[in-house]
Order: sequence, then C-alpha cells, then structure tokens
Amino acid sequence: MPTEIHVGTVDDDKGALGILSIHTAAGLLDIALEPPAAEALINAIVSIKTKLAEV
Repeated sequence: MPTEIHVGTVDDDKGALGILSIHTAAGLLDIALEPPAAEALINAIVSIKTKLAEV
C-alpha cells in the first residue's frame, strides 16, 4: 500500500526521463519512465479507472 507518491524528472544523455517514486511500508520504489512508457502507464490507469467506475 503506497504511503506517498512523488514525481519528478531527470535528464540523461538521451533526454528527459520521468521519475515516479512510490513509498510503501516495505520501502521505496523508483521507476524511470521514457515518454512512451509514461503514456502507456497513463492509458493503463485510465482503463483501470473506467473499469472501477462500472462497479
């Protein structure tokens, strides 16, 4: 269960990356996302949200 969620960006030699940091009781999970991966994550969340609204 997430206790905190933070977002940010960093730049590397290939461009910008989005960073999603999720703090949980078990520890910290950092996820680096390129733009296509971020878009896929957004689409997945929208799909989940739509299905939950049907319940």
